[in-house]
Amino acid sequence: MKNRTLIITLLLACSSLIPGKLGMEAIAAESSKSGNELEATDVGSTEMGQPTLQKSKDEKMQWWREARLGCFMHWGAYSQLGNEWNGKKGGGYAEHIQRVLKISMADYKKDAVDKFNPVKFDADAWIALIKRAGMGYYVITAKHHDGFAMYDSKVDDYNIVKQTPWKHDPMRDLEAACAKNGMAFGFYYSHAFDWGNQYAPGNDWEWKNPGGDLQLGGRDWWKKDPEKLKSVQENYVNKKAIPQIRELIANYHPKIFWFDTPSKLPDSENKRILEAVRQADPSVVVNSRLVRTDGDYQSTGDRAVEFQMLDKDWEAIPTTNESYGWNPLDPQYKTPEFLIRVLAKAVSRGGNILLNVGPTRDGAIDPHDVAILEGIGDWMTVYGDSIHGCNASPLPPQPWGVVTSKASSLFLHVFDWTSPTLVVGGLDSEPLKAFLITSGAPVPLHFKRLNQHDLAIMLPPKAPNATDSVIRLEFANPPKASGVRLLSNRTKINQLLAFDAERHQGEKTGTDSRLGYRDGKLNNYCVDNWTTPEQWLSWDVRVSEPVKFDVSLNYGKGLGGEYELSCGDWKSSKKAAEVAPPVPSIASPQVDQLGTLTLEPGVHRIELRVTKANGKGEIFRPLELWLTPKR
Repeated sequence: MKNRTLIITLLLACSSLIPGKLGMEAIAAESSKSGNELEATDVGSTEMGQPTLQKSKDEKMQWWREARLGCFMHWGAYSQLGNEWNGKKGGGYAEHIQRVLKISMADYKKDAVDKFNPVKFDADAWIALIKRAGMGYYVITAKHHDGFAMYDSKVDDYNIVKQTPWKHDPMRDLEAACAKNGMAFGFYYSHAFDWGNQYAPGNDWEWKNPGGDLQLGGRDWWKKDPEKLKSVQENYVNKKAIPQIRELIANYHPKIFWFDTPSKLPDSENKRILEAVRQADPSVVVNSRLVRTDGDYQSTGDRAVEFQMLDKDWEAIPTTNESYGWNPLDPQYKTPEFLIRVLAKAVSRGGNILLNVGPTRDGAIDPHDVAILEGIGDWMTVYGDSIHGCNASPLPPQPWGVVTSKASSLFLHVFDWTSPTLVVGGLDSEPLKAFLITSGAPVPLHFKRLNQHDLAIMLPPKAPNATDSVIRLEFANPPKASGVRLLSNRTKINQLLAFDAERHQGEKTGTDSRLGYRDGKLNNYCVDNWTTPEQWLSWDVRVSEPVKFDVSLNYGKGLGGEYELSCGDWKSSKKAAEVAPPVPSIASPQVDQLGTLTLEPGVHRIELRVTKANGKGEIFRPLELWLTPKR
């Protein structure tokens, strides 16, 4: 059915059918999958038409895959407030201040919209800074959840030209600046949430609409109130959301549309909106937060620091601090070094990073953000070739860093410089040459084969870059690798992520109680839904010489129980720390010391099992094992 829907969508793009006409007739029933679930796409099907569809997608995604790093900007009338209104502070996300503080439309217009006058805005300076940071595409909020359009909309007067003293369309300037700098330009558009529209989901403090914090009508409100759905369709989706999306495509020619909050509308409406995009311009790249199963790539969770390995295109959206809109009350800015490693980790697993910054109320880029982008740019100037156009590593996880690949080259991103040698585990192909990338001429490095699977590279005593030094290996053909990770007895810590574990569900585990993964945020890159001793995790590892490790388990607290970590004859049991129900949405971290593990040369399986559960619900949420060599 999904393949058939895709074929129909492409046919519509080339036809003169009325936009949206197909909507309710040819679209399947709503999806009930959780927003945290990473869903499969129909790739490799043998149905007629699929090769053409795949080729078309590959062609339109080429620029996105080449870029690997883009810039996200949340900027709007909320920026005027700086996450504070009438002496009250908003929540973590400054762009949500109207919802968090339940600000009326009259007050929001008076204190945010009517005062928004960003006279320091300079599109050329913005895009020059972004380009210097090595970013290849740019996405900005054309309309966020507050419903306020940041462009000259003829569809709805609630926009920056008609309502602010500035009376200027910054999207025109940004489109031109991106074109001048060879950067792909695109929009974020809040298609489901619209707090400024009395018919749209979200605003439950003034208009008692569904989809807000009060959960009026429940999560699937449209099932209980079909008349309300009809009103939303006719008065919001048909009259504002779809027309504005078409307007943006026709007037600004974006290469990407970034949607959000699909759970606020039924899938039938989300799919109808997607049809409108496809009809207006089939070449526009669309993320998965509109229709999860039919997006061009998978949008992962907000602010992730660790990533799963997915067999599809995907993108993560970290922020420079902890907010997307400008939040001068939030001093938790990341360092360029931290974000560079996040970028390398994402690309090593086949993903993109769309790094968000929030411009200020006066249209400037916050100095903290300028420093971060310049720091990333300094690194990208030297090492950008190890990011742009690169793909996931064919190698198993490495203890010293991560690996990106491009054609017949591997780029070794070395976070932990273990001079005098670096052992690359699981590499079965022989390089033609190896060299250290520097700001000057590349430095040749000597290497030798240790065994069939491992290569040793001789390193200079000092890392050229303390954050991420990069070594390039070149091969005659795309390199081959073996799948079992090699543990190191020299690195500081061997990190075995739960994301890399094999999940064993158990024969008695129901389909609704399967081990899953959370979104990758700090303290949330964990396994979840561990509710029964039938479930367990395992990691296959290898060592090339006898070695001892101090073993620790980092996990999020749940309802508690007892667990056992084992490897061969070695076992260590512990009582899991617990929290009072309900289990927090973000894992409450706990580190248990589990003793010393001695391994002889060869392949070993490490198993994590629950031996006792305290009750019904999540027992605990493992994030990672730490194996620290004992010297």
